[in-house]
Amino acid sequence: QVQLVESGGGLVQAGDSLRLSCAASGGALSTYGVGWFRQAPGKEREFVSAITWRNRNTTRYSDSVKGRFTISRDNAKNTVYLQMNMLKPGDSALYYCAAGGAAYDLATTYPYWGRGTQVTVSS
Repeated sequence: QVQLVESGGGLVQAGDSLRLSCAASGGALSTYGVGWFRQAPGKEREFVSAITWRNRNTTRYSDSVKGRFTISRDNAKNTVYLQMNMLKPGDSALYYCAAGGAAYDLATTYPYWGRGTQVTVSS
């Protein structure tokens, strides 16, 4: 069973950048589609970005982060990254990575989840 641990969150100002990491153990992350989701207080968990393991690592982004966030893999480190640039206060949330989703943007289809890392963006 794959275990996932997120890191890299923090408190930053609007316009700053952060890079989140999702490190896996217990399985090769390269054989899973991996998604990033986020959840702000009082809101539902929402899709942020995903990278497939088929189709040559196709990447997907929500409209709200397209052009600012980049997802990538380092198979040697068994890690997936989310580079977040030009952060906005609306990006503040608990960010989760997940693996194994049948549908890249549907959280309910992912069987493996990390515990999340907090991102807070001040204006």
